[in-house]
Amino acid sequence: MATRPVFITCSSLSFSWPDGTRVLDDFRLAVGPGRTGLVGLNGAGKSTLLKLLAGELTPSSGTIRTAGEIGYLPQNLVLDTALRVDRALGIDAARAALHAIESGDTAEEHFAAVGDDWDVEERARAVLDQLGLGHIGLDRTIGELSGGESVLLRLAALLLARPEVLLLDEPTNNLDLAARRRLYEAVDAWTGVLVVVSHDRELLERVDQIADLRDGEVTWYGGAWSDYQAALAAEQEAAERMVRVAEADVQRQKRELSDAQVKLARRRRYAQKSFENKVVPKIVANNRRAQAEVSAGKHRALHAERLDAARSRLDAAVELVRDDDEIRVELPRTTVHPGQDVLTLRDLELPYGARVDGGFELRGPERVALLGRNGAGKTTLLRTLAGELAPVSGEFEVHVPLRFLPQRLDVLDDGLSVVQNVARFAPRATPNEIRARLARFLFRGARADRAAGTLSGGERFRATLAALLLAEPAPRLLLLDEPTNNLDLASVRSLTSALEAYEGALVVVSHDLPFLESLGITRWLTLDGTLRPTPAERLL
Repeated sequence: MATRPVFITCSSLSFSWPDGTRVLDDFRLAVGPGRTGLVGLNGAGKSTLLKLLAGELTPSSGTIRTAGEIGYLPQNLVLDTALRVDRALGIDAARAALHAIESGDTAEEHFAAVGDDWDVEERARAVLDQLGLGHIGLDRTIGELSGGESVLLRLAALLLARPEVLLLDEPTNNLDLAARRRLYEAVDAWTGVLVVVSHDRELLERVDQIADLRDGEVTWYGGAWSDYQAALAAEQEAAERMVRVAEADVQRQKRELSDAQVKLARRRRYAQKSFENKVVPKIVANNRRAQAEVSAGKHRALHAERLDAARSRLDAAVELVRDDDEIRVELPRTTVHPGQDVLTLRDLELPYGARVDGGFELRGPERVALLGRNGAGKTTLLRTLAGELAPVSGEFEVHVPLRFLPQRLDVLDDGLSVVQNVARFAPRATPNEIRARLARFLFRGARADRAAGTLSGGERFRATLAALLLAEPAPRLLLLDEPTNNLDLASVRSLTSALEAYEGALVVVSHDLPFLESLGITRWLTLDGTLRPTPAERLL
């Protein structure tokens, strides 16, 4: 890596979408060498910020300065399937020139293309091998790779380019367990500036600091994810304590104001009675009355001022307490009784080669975790069970209503609003009923009228989940394909809580082991050529 200073700074940065939605306003940031985890709720602007830093978006105003080359891995990676691996790695020109020279062509342009990079192929194969892609030939095309392999290939291209600044947006979303571990190793070895947006707790345990993006500002926390969680918990405990103290102070000031008003009223009544009974001369009584009014005004002003100050302290304390909106998924209470038939497979051969030998049965409210390497056929199996693909041979039977939440979240019509998309799945529900239900998924008011094509990854997940779970008939078997990929950690907790209360059967494809462990999985299966049981202790 270069020895010159490496950093990123943002000064007075503002950005708005074409429809006027403000994302950042007068935003400031300074990041130096080390690994930084950028966290925040869905919609906070994390991915937008990375795109701004990478030059993919242009700010409305302000400046972004970087010292060092930038490498950027976007969340939704799209690569041309006809692209060759060497071109995707950015070494095709140097490689072609090197082969020409080795064949005896000594044209000057070949030497210029190679430069000092005579070991380009060896370096490329070493990086590919480091990321578990050693089996991939440089002459293969992207279309021959799985989604996870494509992500690792893009990361390999970045490592080969040797940028000083690396920006990663949800890099583990489509990676299997083995690929995740290789990415973790690459992160551990990084020595420049690294900024990673992720909901992957294991990845966030490898950073040096956490940058919490909230309400357009970044708050810094030293240490990894667990340190951030501990610091945040302590902050929230202190903030809640301050609220209780401030609330007690407000009540005390209210009582003191009331007591003062009672005392002043008694003094006025005493002065009036003294005047009426002619206990004191009229001039003295009037003087006392005037003094009492002045005194009363001063006391009222003093106690009102104290009460206002107490209320201000309460407002300030309340501001420090986080009240993060989380999706409140209320899954239908559709009980599947123990022993009830849910799913039956018999000698099932899937498209692209995977199979289920013999018979497989799912009964009762079982919770099945389906694991396997990228490209093993897990998504293909779920799509087959959902009726989207036909099996090559064999048969299967689903005995209960089923809903499938796909990894690509492509069940929505991008041209329709969130309300209209849900109405497609629940045509008998009234618009008011749909809006009331969508409020549980944080689509309130105008948010429910936004077009699906304008939603962020987390928002799209919520809209898709709403469309499927509010549909009729309600699901008694849920098929979930990488459900945590686009969720912030608060929403992952909310989804986990909802699934814990779900009374139906569940089949989940996920590489997020902490998430799977929290669901109370009853069977762990691995699909790698064929379906086989896997002891949980090998994974957790």
